[in-house]
Amino acid sequence: MNKATVEKDKNMGLNFWEKNLKTLWIFSVLWLLLISFVAFLVNLGSIGLMDKTEPMFVEAARQMVITGDWVTPYWNGETRFDKPPLTYWLVGLSFKVFGINEWGARIPSALAAIAVVILGFYTLRYFGFSRANETQNSDKKLWFSAFIGAAIIALNPFWIAWGRTGVSDMFLSSGIALALLSFFLGYGYSGTSSKQYLGLSIGRLWYIGFWVFMALGVLAKGPVALVLPGVTVIIFLLYVGRFIEVVKETPWLLGISSFLLISVPWFILVTLAHGQEYINTFFGLHNVQRFTSVVSRHPGAWYYYLPVILVGLVPWSIYLPLAIANLRVWQRQKWVNSPRSTHLGIFCLCWFLVILIFFSSSVTKLAGYVLPLIPAGAIIITLFWSEKVENKQEESGIWPLLFWLSGLANIGILMGLGAASFMSSQLIGEDIMMPQFKELLQASNLAMKGGIIWSFAGFSALFLLFFRNYRRWLWVANLVGFMAFFTWVGLPVAKIIDNQRQLPLRELSEMVKVERQPGEKLVFLGFMRPTLVFYTQEVVDSVTEADIDNGPAFEYFKKTDGPATVLIISEDKYLNKLRLTNSDYEVIRQEGAFKLIRINKQTIINKN
Repeated sequence: MNKATVEKDKNMGLNFWEKNLKTLWIFSVLWLLLISFVAFLVNLGSIGLMDKTEPMFVEAARQMVITGDWVTPYWNGETRFDKPPLTYWLVGLSFKVFGINEWGARIPSALAAIAVVILGFYTLRYFGFSRANETQNSDKKLWFSAFIGAAIIALNPFWIAWGRTGVSDMFLSSGIALALLSFFLGYGYSGTSSKQYLGLSIGRLWYIGFWVFMALGVLAKGPVALVLPGVTVIIFLLYVGRFIEVVKETPWLLGISSFLLISVPWFILVTLAHGQEYINTFFGLHNVQRFTSVVSRHPGAWYYYLPVILVGLVPWSIYLPLAIANLRVWQRQKWVNSPRSTHLGIFCLCWFLVILIFFSSSVTKLAGYVLPLIPAGAIIITLFWSEKVENKQEESGIWPLLFWLSGLANIGILMGLGAASFMSSQLIGEDIMMPQFKELLQASNLAMKGGIIWSFAGFSALFLLFFRNYRRWLWVANLVGFMAFFTWVGLPVAKIIDNQRQLPLRELSEMVKVERQPGEKLVFLGFMRPTLVFYTQEVVDSVTEADIDNGPAFEYFKKTDGPATVLIISEDKYLNKLRLTNSDYEVIRQEGAFKLIRINKQTIINKN
C-alpha cells in the first residue's frame, strides 16, 4: 500500500466522522444514558440506608425539611457540624420533590457522579490526546477516547459505590473533578477557540466554572476542595511552563467573586448562630485534627492508598502504572513545546498525584478520601487505551513487554475474581449479623453466575492477548465483564446483604413506632446503628460496650427521666454484659441478631 492510498483512506475516515456528526452525538447521548443508568440508577432505592455514615447525613437532611432550619444541621437531637451543608441541602430538596425515601436520599449523589461522567466525555471528545505534539486531526481517536473514557469513569467500584450512597464524599469528589475539568477546558479553549458567549470567551467561561465548582466542593466538605484543585493547577502550569500565561488570561474578579458568593454566606450564618462551638468542631476536629492525628480509630501506613486504588479502579487499575509511564513525564521539554490541547494526560497525572500524596500524608486514613482521584486515573487509563486502539503497530523497546505483562496481570485478576466467585461459599465466614447469608447466596446461584462471568471475561482477555492483532481490544473484556457482573450479580447480592444486615433494624424501627409509650426512652446497646434514628424518626440514646464495661451504663439508667420503663434494642451479648436474664425483660420482637425489649430501669440498676 503506497503513501497516496494511505492518505486517501485517512481522508475517507475523517470525512465519515465529519459527515455523521449528528449521528455520533445521538449515539453518545444513548451511550451516556446506558452506562449512567447501569452504574447509578438501576435499583437505586431498592435497599435501605447503610450504617453508619449514610443515615447520619440523610437524617440531618430530613431534619432540615421538617424543621425548616436550613442553616444548622441536626442529628439525633444534637447539632452536626462535621460537614458543611451541601449534602443536607441537596438531599433535603430531593425529599421535597420525591418524598422521604431511599431513592430520594441517593439521587443527588447519583446525579453528581453522572455529571462527572458527562463532563469527562466532553473533555475527552475535544482534548483526548495521549501524546505531546499529537495532531488534532484524529477525530476518530477523540470520539473513541470519549466513549471508553466515560465508561471507565462510571464503571469502577469506587465511583459506583459512592454514587449510590447519600453522603458527602461524592459531592466533594464531583466538585473537585468538575472544577479541574472546567479549568482544563478553559485552558484548552483559550489556546484554540475565540467563540464568545454572554460577552465572554468560552475559555473564560470555563475558568469561571472552575471557581464555581470549587465553591460547591467547599460547601460539601470544606477547604480541602479549594486546596487540592489549587495545588494541582499550580503544579501543572509550572510543569508545562504556562503559569504566567494563564494567570494573565484568568478572569480573577469574576472567578473569585463567584467562589465567595457561593461558599461564604453559610459559614457566616452558622458562625453567627453557634460561634466558637462550630469553629472548634468543624475547623478544629474535622479538618486540622484529621490531618495531624488519628481520628475515629482510622490510622494507616504511608502506602495505605496504593492497594485501595488498585481495588477502587479494578479491573482497569492494572494498566495504571503503564498508562502513567506512557505519558513520559521525563520528556518535559516536549510537553512544554506542545499545544495546550494535548496536555490532558499530564494535567490528570498532576491531579492524581496531588490527591494521592496529600491524603497519604494525612494521619487519619479512610478509603473514601482518595475518591477524588478516580476520574483522573480513569482518564489516564483512557488515553493509554485510545492510543493502543489507534496505533496498530507495536512500539519498540521495552513497551511491548510491559504491555504483555500488564495483560497477563489483567487476565490473572479476572480469573482470580472468577475463582473467588466460585469459591465464595467456602471463603465467606460466619457473621452473626447475616446468619443466613451463605445459604441464601448458594440458593440464588449468584456465586456461580459471577464465576462464569469473570471466567468468560478472563478467557476472552487471554484470547485477545494471544493474538497480536487483537491485543488493542483487551479493554473490551474488562468492560463487558464488569457491566455483566455488576448488573446480574452485584446488585442482587447487595439486596441479599441488605435483607440480612439492615432489614431487621428497619422492621424493629417500625415496631418501635407502634410500641413506644409517651415519654419512654429508646436506647441502643452496643455499636450504635444510626439507621434507627432515621427509620424510627426518634432520638435514640446510645450506650456503648465501653459504657457497659466501665460503669457509665448504670449511671445512665439512674439519671434517665421519664417513665419507669425503657425500650432497648440490642444483641444478646450486650444484654448479658448487663447481667440480664430472659425473665428480667419483655421481648417485644426479635429480628436477626437484634431484640427489641421493654425493661424497668430499676431492674438494670439493681444489677450494678
